[in-house]
Amino acid sequence: MEFLLSTAIGLLTAAGVYLALRARTWPVVLGLTMLSYATNLFLFATGRLVLNQPPVISPDVVAYTDPLPQALVLTAIVISFGMTAVIVVMALRSFLESGSDHVDGQDKPVPAENRETTEGRA
Repeated sequence: MEFLLSTAIGLLTAAGVYLALRARTWPVVLGLTMLSYATNLFLFATGRLVLNQPPVISPDVVAYTDPLPQALVLTAIVISFGMTAVIVVMALRSFLESGSDHVDGQDKPVPAENRETTEGRA
């Protein structure tokens, strides 16, 4: 089980780094999302992989599972969702302004008459 989880974390991290280094915005967004998934799995795995054990220590329980990584993962899920939403909006706005989804703006822009105008929008 530990090998499977560590392999999944490694593959998600490798794919996330590869996509985050791409020159287009949407692969970068997907790469950051995969990196956040890998981080969530890593945080969850730090709580020891224990089955059918209570998260609360009591005098009659010999083994328990750590509830802190679960709370950290829930917090990380909310933060990564918000971060992804902000990055998607920024990428969309950048595409509408420049006519290109290239990260550094070096791609050929779409002519102004072929793209939607953004004047008057917030």
